[in-house]
Amino acid sequence: MNVPILDNHVHLDPAEGRHIDAVKEFAAHGGTHIIVSHMPYHHLPVRNADDFRRSFEVTISTVERANAETEIKAFATVGPYPVDLVDLAGVHGLPRAKEIMLEAMDIAAEMVRNGDALAIGEVGRPHFEVAPDVMNASNDILFHGMKLARQEGCAIVVHAETATPDSMKGLAEMADRAGLDRGRVVKHYCGPLIKQDENFGLMPSVLAKREYIEEALSKGLRFMMETDFMDDPKRPGAVLAITTVPKRTHQLIQKKMLRLDDAYQIHYDNARMTYGPRFV
Repeated sequence: MNVPILDNHVHLDPAEGRHIDAVKEFAAHGGTHIIVSHMPYHHLPVRNADDFRRSFEVTISTVERANAETEIKAFATVGPYPVDLVDLAGVHGLPRAKEIMLEAMDIAAEMVRNGDALAIGEVGRPHFEVAPDVMNASNDILFHGMKLARQEGCAIVVHAETATPDSMKGLAEMADRAGLDRGRVVKHYCGPLIKQDENFGLMPSVLAKREYIEEALSKGLRFMMETDFMDDPKRPGAVLAITTVPKRTHQLIQKKMLRLDDAYQIHYDNARMTYGPRFV
């Protein structure tokens, strides 16, 4: 089947995971494009902005290897993972932790500007309950990231609590305040919130569970697919296996639930619209 297939959000761990071997498996099942989102690496704890830079460079190096050693096209997104704020606050106190996260966001934007990264991400706020001051700081950091995305003309990939129409509306309004096009805000780990009154113009990156994708398709084609593959040998297949998106796409095409033109829109046109000319 000659159709591009993008997994919009995976993690690869060079120290503890399958790393490039996972990418090769993705390609073997028909995957053509993959976006590697930065993750905290256990072997590289972050305590300051320089640590974040070194950690981001690992993600970028992973993408460079994937492009050199496989036939797929890989891209990196980099940014301070939201839960890092909680850990940093335990070491430095919240005010200094917030400063470090803001500095890390600036470094991520620099890497986008230099052409090393496709977008800023995944950034945002903890997906679990935290103290109000931590949540306020997280929103300030995310807002700064959105302003940087506007300046760099790039997308931002948001990690946050479970997506609902209300939370999507709140993120959309934050993007408006930052002057960022809502369509440049990617809600990672999203359910099938495809309609305008569900996502308010944000781009949903839908977790590629069968029931989610079938519901998404019943509403329209403006979404991307992801696995949030964790590359953790202790949890194989978490969140979803690296082969899920190509397998799911091929199954839907074979069942005539997805036309080739529609698959092209989901896996390429939507990504191009969201990420701009950096996505090729």
